Amino acid sequence: MATLAPMEMPAQGFSFENCKRNALLANNGYKPPKVTKTGTTICAVVFKDGVVLGADTRATGGSIVADKVCQKLHYVAPNIYCAGAGTAADCDKTTNNISSQLELHRLNTGRQVPVCAANRIVKQMLFRYQGHIGSYLIMGGVDKWGPHIYEIAAHGSTSKLPFACMGSGTLPAMSVLETGWKKDLEEAEAKQLVRDAIAAGIFNDMGSGSNVDLVVIKANDNVQYLRGYDEANVKGQRRQKYKYPKGTTAVLSEKVRNISLTDKPGFTVISEDVRPVEVMETC
Repeated sequence: MATLAPMEMPAQGFSFENCKRNALLANNGYKPPKVTKTGTTICAVVFKDGVVLGADTRATGGSIVADKVCQKLHYVAPNIYCAGAGTAADCDKTTNNISSQLELHRLNTGRQVPVCAANRIVKQMLFRYQGHIGSYLIMGGVDKWGPHIYEIAAHGSTSKLPFACMGSGTLPAMSVLETGWKKDLEEAEAKQLVRDAIAAGIFNDMGSGSNVDLVVIKANDNVQYLRGYDEANVKGQRRQKYKYPKGTTAVLSEKVRNISLTDKPGFTVISEDVRPVEVMETC
């Protein structure tokens, strides 16, 4: 009687096939695939009653703006949110994975998840893949010990800070945070500071742009998600319709050069007369 072979379990974890392929191509003299640069500005500050996280909404792929209203503030737990920079798909997948684990933790214990526990789960997961998951996160939340901010790099290293920023717009954003942050900020001051930091990244970094999103987290799972909090880079309005009849164009001024020859050989007298011409009306 024939026996059935046991079913093979699908491979688990991160696939390194593309990494091996790229290494093989490089060793054989082929030009490896070009890395696509992304851009983002994210930041967070601790204030007197909680945490404010902020992010811009531009998602880029090289020189192309792929999404003008990308959502970079990710839900993790009722008292914890993450601002994500790096590869958008990796940030979404990472935060969704961690969110499901933390929900199981909350259901099993019946208690609010501490922010340090969420940070430990994320850093252990990212360290396992040695930076191949391009997810750079700022985790902010409030638990029974107070407000907390953790800066988490893709390779798993973390830092606990009173304010933090990441992404390609880090330098202008950090200059604003270092200038304006102080201990025991009021909520309105913290929101304005984060907004100004994100706006600095939007105006000084080509990879950041569009709107400013904020999340305000306070005690007892009190969360305000302020989608489209501010439009830092307002698009200008066209004042007129520039349509001209076929074969014509608008004239701003006219220059006439009068050239006359003198009796002396080799000498030429040139006089210029510049007079404004009435601009053609636009419809």
